[in-house]
Amino acid sequence: GTFSSDLDDTFLVTWNDTLSVEELAQLLQTSELSRDREIELLVLSACETAAGDDRAILGLAGIATRSGARSTLATLWPVFDDSTASLMGEFYQQIEQVSISKAKALQQAQIALLSSGDYAHPYYWSPFVLVGNWL
Repeated sequence: GTFSSDLDDTFLVTWNDTLSVEELAQLLQTSELSRDREIELLVLSACETAAGDDRAILGLAGIATRSGARSTLATLWPVFDDSTASLMGEFYQQIEQVSISKAKALQQAQIALLSSGDYAHPYYWSPFVLVGNWL
């Protein structure tokens, strides 16, 4: 994904195309009308999905949250693929537990990376943030 306060320069890369910020917002809003519940958690694990600029501080994560996702997990800077895959795997294992919040699941995933040795440096585990509802 790429974010800019210029909406023409903001997009997500999909399997075989790109998705503009307007298309993302429309998709989230349209889907909200056609399902029983809101999107509880949208994960944008690509590089800099929570990085904005001086005109829009939360980047794609802020757009997603304003467009209908209750919570968005996103990143503040470029991330390393292998450590991100490890963190996401641990996050999803944690979030499956019934009584754990999204914030606690993220914390536990970050602690797992910190404890791993290979990815103990904050560069690998600290760019991940939750925007919106943390519970």
